[in-house]
Amino acid sequence: MTSTKTIELNPTQHAVLTYAVEHNQGKIIWFPDHIKGGARQKVLQGLFNRALITPLGDDWFVAAEAYDALGLPRPAPITLAKLDAVIANAEAAQQAEAPKPRTRDNSKQATVISMLKRAEGATIAQICAATNWQAHTVRGTLAGAFKKKLCLTITSTKDAGSERVYRISTKP
Repeated sequence: MTSTKTIELNPTQHAVLTYAVEHNQGKIIWFPDHIKGGARQKVLQGLFNRALITPLGDDWFVAAEAYDALGLPRPAPITLAKLDAVIANAEAAQQAEAPKPRTRDNSKQATVISMLKRAEGATIAQICAATNWQAHTVRGTLAGAFKKKLCLTITSTKDAGSERVYRISTKP
């Protein structure tokens, strides 16, 4: 006679494992609302100590033993072809979500330079709005990065009752 020891789960462990199996292909990303911070770590540690979850990188996944504890059939073993497909899908999703890298063409500095090259130029307020910089940062960039480092000729004009307008001068 073989004895099968059943693994008892507390309600939180049961909920976390069930949700992962039913919604996230076994990846543990959800916890009940009342489980926060350190309590989440204790739940994970308890499941790990009982070999019910396994780490993969920074993520946790349901182990085969957890399916037994939940009374569910174990999933079929993953084939190499299926693993390659999963990796390819994950990489494609990651690339689709990746923000556009900052380059010289889409930097804030490039934005300001293009504003200063316009015929109407740009005011400090306009540059602040476009870059989310504070006024002192704009003034420092005009004087330091543009005039001193990039050797650009920045001119400014101020009509009565209006803001000072800055431009890049095309004259040598």
